Amino acid sequence: MSSKTQTIAPIDDVSRTRPVAIANWLLSVAFLVFIMVIVGGITRLTESGLSITEWKPLMGAIPPLSEADWLSEFEKYKQIPEYIEITGPAGMTLADFKFIYFWEWIHRLLGRVIGLAFALPFLYFAVKRAIPAGYGWRLTGLLFLGGLQGFIGWWMVSSGLSELTDVSHFRLATHLLLALFILACLVWTALDLRSLADGATKSARMTSFGLIVAVVLFLQLLFGAYVAGLNAGYVSNTWPLMNDSFIPEGIDFTFGAWAAINNDPYLTHFIHRWWAWVTVGVLILLARKIRDQSRMASIAIHSAFGTQILLGIATVMTSMDITLAVLHQAVGALVVASTAWGVHILGREKPATIAA
Repeated sequence: MSSKTQTIAPIDDVSRTRPVAIANWLLSVAFLVFIMVIVGGITRLTESGLSITEWKPLMGAIPPLSEADWLSEFEKYKQIPEYIEITGPAGMTLADFKFIYFWEWIHRLLGRVIGLAFALPFLYFAVKRAIPAGYGWRLTGLLFLGGLQGFIGWWMVSSGLSELTDVSHFRLATHLLLALFILACLVWTALDLRSLADGATKSARMTSFGLIVAVVLFLQLLFGAYVAGLNAGYVSNTWPLMNDSFIPEGIDFTFGAWAAINNDPYLTHFIHRWWAWVTVGVLILLARKIRDQSRMASIAIHSAFGTQILLGIATVMTSMDITLAVLHQAVGALVVASTAWGVHILGREKPATIAA
């Protein structure tokens, strides 16, 4: 141990409790975001996202309380393309509308709960001057990202209220990926704070390999969001081949390869299906690299991606069974959280440099 490292005094017991308390709070918020991702998946799979046609951040927390209120909301929904072209001709009833409204309302309510669960403790810790040096800007950034997520959620919904019969898959991807990014940032910051409480003198850094892992996983999540937004999970219910072909028939290259990669349901499904194995490869390498430092994190990564692969295959082969599809999205969030944990371990300062 270098003399410079030896001169670093450990933080006192009072100071230790503050980073731990803040870390626990952030992990609690991360859990709420995880639940939000699950509810978002249910909202998407039940086609509930366009049931609330207005954005009322405050008054929208109150659901319809009378039959007249319900009929008023239903009339607003009847004006959008989804009802005119799809659900209306299919014979949607008021009871059907109440079901999809419930899931969208729960999704938005949970967003409000997360906002309060972050903002109020943040204010408390700030007033008590309990936030460790260098973390105030991070927590402020997370608060900003949470607010931005609310705006992006409405931006996504608004894309399906005038011309489209569904939301833009690009906007859906932005909404989902930002939620998962916030989840990863919450986990990362909480782990940094726990390391601080244990005597670390530096925050974890993003290593070159960690960045590779993040990019590979990002692409897998992006195409997963495309698959959801384009309803591409329904184009094939066979595995490993897609409708008896490795490269599925029906890919539309009319507007070029780039347009097909970003818009064609057959191609996005194909890419998501096979890029998964590239993702598995880098996650295996990550888990092996951190195994000696944290066997628990290594097991978490293996368990998450292993379960996710099995759920993905099962979801396809059951023609998008809603329970399996929701579990697939939920475990996807766990893959993100466990990967953030592993990449954080990879970038921590070596134990020998931490003051005893």
